[in-house]
Amino acid sequence: MVRLRSVGVVSCAKISAILHGAMGVLVALLVVIAGLAGLAAAPAPQKLGILGILIVAAIMPFFYALLGFLFGALSALLYNWSASAIGGIEMELQAVPLAYVPAHPQAPTANPVA
Repeated sequence: MVRLRSVGVVSCAKISAILHGAMGVLVALLVVIAGLAGLAAAPAPQKLGILGILIVAAIMPFFYALLGFLFGALSALLYNWSASAIGGIEMELQAVPLAYVPAHPQAPTANPVA
């Protein structure tokens, strides 16, 4: 049995920021698609409306990444504090042997003709 006692706050925050930034890109694409559908359904061209939607869609991944970084850091800090009080999460890990891979595969040697 292994116990996870601490989590790197900055590393957890960086991973969370990347994951949330990627989700922000996906949500931004959905916002753009919904905005284009609304633009197509509008009786008159609404150029200012689509401009606002595009600005929001461009900012969204960065906003999601920032929030992901902040909440990732906060959750890592809260985990570290609570793990120090109650001992952390217990995990059972199994060592899996790696397949044999030679470090430097040997190139085939040519037979010298004498």
